[in-house]
Amino acid sequence: MGLTTAMYTGLSGLNANQTRIDTIGHNIANVNTHAFKGSRTLFQAQLSRTISAGNGPTATSGGVNPTQVGLGVSVATTQRNFNNGAIETTGINSDLAIEGDGFFIVQDEEASQYYTRDGSFVVNGNNELVTQDGHYVRGFTVDENFNIQPTILGNLTIPLGTLTDAQASESVSFDGDLSAAGLIATAGTVHTSQAFTDPGGTAATAGTTLFDLRNPGSPGTALFATGDVLSVSGLTKGERSLPDATFTVGVDGNTLGDLADWISAAVALNTEDGVPGSPGATIVNGALVITSNTGTANALGIGAADFVSNGAVSLPLQFSQTQTASGESKHTSFLVYDSLGTPITVNATFALEATPDTGPVWRFYLESPQEDGPPVSVGTGTITFDTDGNYVSATGDTVQLDLADTGAATPLSFTLDFSSLHGLSTQSTRVIGEQVDGFPAGTLQSYRIGQDGLIEGAFSNGESRTLGQVAVAVFSNPEGMLAETDNLYSRGPNTGEPTVTVAGQFGSGTILAGALELSNVDLSEQFIGLITTSAGFQASSRVISTSSDMLDQLLLILR
Repeated sequence: MGLTTAMYTGLSGLNANQTRIDTIGHNIANVNTHAFKGSRTLFQAQLSRTISAGNGPTATSGGVNPTQVGLGVSVATTQRNFNNGAIETTGINSDLAIEGDGFFIVQDEEASQYYTRDGSFVVNGNNELVTQDGHYVRGFTVDENFNIQPTILGNLTIPLGTLTDAQASESVSFDGDLSAAGLIATAGTVHTSQAFTDPGGTAATAGTTLFDLRNPGSPGTALFATGDVLSVSGLTKGERSLPDATFTVGVDGNTLGDLADWISAAVALNTEDGVPGSPGATIVNGALVITSNTGTANALGIGAADFVSNGAVSLPLQFSQTQTASGESKHTSFLVYDSLGTPITVNATFALEATPDTGPVWRFYLESPQEDGPPVSVGTGTITFDTDGNYVSATGDTVQLDLADTGAATPLSFTLDFSSLHGLSTQSTRVIGEQVDGFPAGTLQSYRIGQDGLIEGAFSNGESRTLGQVAVAVFSNPEGMLAETDNLYSRGPNTGEPTVTVAGQFGSGTILAGALELSNVDLSEQFIGLITTSAGFQASSRVISTSSDMLDQLLLILR
């Protein structure tokens, strides 16, 4: 009976060491598997056979210890080592490694959820971030405004080359100096045409039709007929050229007043209430008088041959300058963007309006050039500084552009921020549109993933947008995970509920992009384990063979 028990005891040693050699072999086979976690086999003694429980000390005896004979060994568990492996730099954006605790969350085509430390991800044909086996990488997605939705877990997409984005402008910030040392802008240019009459010789008025318009020296010759086209070219405003324009008689207007209004609009004169200098195109004693807004940067340049007609009279309007513009002023321009990302140029002209005891006041004029016509006046306002040249307030700083028939949202509304301007008496006026929000349409060209798993996309227009955030799951007992194929784990009965979070929170590690975690198997330790396991297996087999020899000797007694 005792020898047979010894043989089974040796057999338990063989079985236990076989399990351990399986574990070591699995570890060594996966020494180059990314994020592989090595395991160890732990033994424990089997139930011992108690021959005597012993007894305690008495008045006449010192006590007797128990007498027990062990019945061998059993496998207690195979324990997985979740210590971090070394980090290998790959330079591939989609490769991710977790430095610290936590698991990436992936999902297969049947919506079953798994966990992995292997971050060798790729972007598939549908621009989705997936594992090498096609499992979807899960994370927090973004809404239409690229804001992270922290409670919605979904498949992460990185639409390189396909996602385009644009944003309408909402504000424009200016910087520079509006010098208070110059002359107040009190006058604009005045250009006066020849005096017109009607066929009866009476001075023309705004209501005189263009067909009745005459030069005093040629009362029998009409200056215009229906269908005549008046072409305007060569006009200047400040130091910039104004675009060519045409006026068709009978289509764009029929009276001299209609022509005056058209000219006022063609040169983008701002005639709002409160604007100094009485700008506009008016009829005075039969003559057409064009008065610009004040300041040298608003000065109009009109030549004698800038208005040409294809009708009977080739030069029906001949202007001469009767007043020059004066006053400190400065012109600049900036771009804003509509909801489709189309750039729109806005010209801004600043003119010194007053220098009261409370501080200088400047006026700005805004106009927007058009692709198929003259510029459009889009607003005016004032900028007030204190006696130290600091910005105080502004009026008219909310601008609206009519974008009807462009396909973009209309009107485009944006604010002007003048808080960085100064009103000191500098040598010259300098002003620029320093910062404009909004941007043109751009295509996603590249991306990067931060330590918190945030995916930032870079667009061709220089902008960046958040595309999503890689989620991380943390378990209170990761050793309770069940190993699956393809470097995956699933929840086990003893893992606890996962905490789904972002990297760096709730005890999770940080994410390293362009890197992969290596296996944490220590080869030297495994080789030592091979030696000790082999010795244990061999020694257990000797127990069996020795027990067999003793049985043979016992059987010889019977011969």
